[in-house]
Amino acid sequence: MAVVVLIALALLLVGGLYAALSPREAQATTATASADDIETGKKLFLANCSTCHGINAQGGGVVEGKNPGPSLIGVGAASVDFQVGTGRMPLAQSGAQAPEVDKIRFSQEQIDQMAAYIASLAPGPAIPTEEQLDTSGVSNEEVARGAAIFRTNCAMCHNSQGKGGALTAGKYAPDLTGVSAKHIYEAMQTGPQSMPVFNDNNISPEDKTAIIAWLTDRGGENTRVDPGGLTLGSLGPVSEGLVAWIAGIGALIGVSVWLGMKSS
Repeated sequence: MAVVVLIALALLLVGGLYAALSPREAQATTATASADDIETGKKLFLANCSTCHGINAQGGGVVEGKNPGPSLIGVGAASVDFQVGTGRMPLAQSGAQAPEVDKIRFSQEQIDQMAAYIASLAPGPAIPTEEQLDTSGVSNEEVARGAAIFRTNCAMCHNSQGKGGALTAGKYAPDLTGVSAKHIYEAMQTGPQSMPVFNDNNISPEDKTAIIAWLTDRGGENTRVDPGGLTLGSLGPVSEGLVAWIAGIGALIGVSVWLGMKSS
């Protein structure tokens, strides 16, 4: 019996340690959302979203002039908070992609209620916590790491300075200037529009915070990520190449004319 008890205690200890220390994906949870919030969120969803996304959020709803909406089962609370919180949803009109708009149709409380309802349907990425969005303790080295990670994974679409850029078929990567830390984090977690999903296995929460620190500090009073000088629109080789062509070719033409005048 002593051996059996010891084995049981060992299994309990190992299982408890694994549950406490093992990495896990951020999951949408309804533990902090009341039943009333979920029910209110469902009513808001039915009134404003179900025409495109289906009565049960299963997708496939059709409105004249719009494409069928995708299923929202499993997208998590973070996707709802991002899409509705940036004004992309409800979609005003069909197009290559949903643009961000300044006029948000819902209060943050209503957005949280709709997010709680969608999160109750299936697990998905959760809205990031304040700790994940806090960049006050991020060191210079971590900001530099965030910049390197951004340029490796994001610069091909968003430009090396996060100023955005054109994609195919009328789509585009938006300018990240002024975008809130929460929405940047949610975009990485959910992969909206043509953006791929960067879950915690691709980019860890710490690295996401480092990326946000670099993006949100750029252009501010913190000069650790701003080298100074003329930014040339912060468009990288595009504006720099234009200046090189205009100034360089102009100088060569001027020298050529000057040499020609001297020879004559």
